[in-house]
Amino acid sequence: MKKVAWGLLAAWIVHDLEELATMPSFSRSPDLPQPLPKVLPMSGGEAATAIGLTGVVMAAASAAGAATGGRSRFFQASLIGFGWHAGTHLAQSAVLRRYTPGLVTTPLVVIPYSVWAWRRLKAAEVPIAPSDRRLDVALAAVVPLAHVVARLPRLRRRLRTSSRMNR
Repeated sequence: MKKVAWGLLAAWIVHDLEELATMPSFSRSPDLPQPLPKVLPMSGGEAATAIGLTGVVMAAASAAGAATGGRSRFFQASLIGFGWHAGTHLAQSAVLRRYTPGLVTTPLVVIPYSVWAWRRLKAAEVPIAPSDRRLDVALAAVVPLAHVVARLPRLRRRLRTSSRMNR
């Protein structure tokens, strides 16, 4: 089960390297519908910070999975979230009718790894932990919170600049 558990982190790294490489230029694309360009723009440093913060959670989930033979509720909830988030990538691209960050590795890495991991857990007769709403909500908040934290320095600069201009 260690391969399944650490595979989550490996699959996440491959997927998020694509996002890291493409998110800054995508977020500044002039052909995105309004008001997206005002909300999305990220610098490379902001993208790296958000991805790194999320990576800490994924590493912890993988470690929990490895330590428990895949039985950890935290690991299983993270595995579910990783697999289901593939739908957000596919939906974003369908709605925008264009490439979005993470689209290439979604069908090549995210979906195959997720299916493989659940099959391995089932074959090993690892009990599937019942859903815990608090954990599910906390994990669902990880990526949005990481993006907010990554943008805090820029938001602080804007606030300082606007307060100076209002004096």
